[in-house]
Amino acid sequence: MIDTGLAGRVVLVTGAHSGIGAAIARAFGAEGARVASHYLGEQDAPPDGVQWAHSVGPVGSVEGEGFQADLADDEASVRLLDRVEARLGPVDVLVNNAAHCETPDTIETINGGSLSRHYWVNAIAPALLTAELARRHRGGRPPCVVNISTDAARAFPGQLGYGTSKAALEAFTRAAALDLAASGIRVNAVAPGPVQTGWMDDELLGEVRRIVPLGREGTPEDIADAVVFLASHQARWITGQVVQVAGGHAL
Repeated sequence: MIDTGLAGRVVLVTGAHSGIGAAIARAFGAEGARVASHYLGEQDAPPDGVQWAHSVGPVGSVEGEGFQADLADDEASVRLLDRVEARLGPVDVLVNNAAHCETPDTIETINGGSLSRHYWVNAIAPALLTAELARRHRGGRPPCVVNISTDAARAFPGQLGYGTSKAALEAFTRAAALDLAASGIRVNAVAPGPVQTGWMDDELLGEVRRIVPLGREGTPEDIADAVVFLASHQARWITGQVVQVAGGHAL
């Protein structure tokens, strides 16, 4: 057995109410961490002809304590960290998992509103949360950050806003890792491949199993295990890395 060093640590997971985020929250909870699970509350209806690809509130039980915030609000990072600190104490691990994805998202339909929505949640909010976390560090064991990207950040036709905003998140991961290294704050990212969270039908699952070198789709737990590792004591000399957790997909 490996001691991850996470027992009693305060972990904030954004977008933790379902799918990959919920699996990440559960995995940290299993390590004895004190988990703050962020979720999105009620939001405006999408513009005509646009569909959101995320839900707006907690589904079923939430690991740890729940905290609602709309990360598209530029003050959300400060307020969210204030509330988590008041309830659980200073954050030791920040997992920027919350994401915005909408359709259509093609070169023919791209517009300023769509790009703004994608970039705010997928790149700007993680940057603001990371910066605010670093400002609050007052000595002692440094916190760490794990960002959740996607292999669509490399190239994914038909997901321009989503893919490019995640590519920006990966660039931020590397830049922040260098800026924060002197403080001992590590910043890494996990880039999942095709993970079944209910969005793939049997036909698509068959195609995924054909094209993924390891022969299967990912599970939320596959991603959660990698995130826990990057936050653990065992990863103490790893920073600025984007780890593909994709069964060899998109190499």
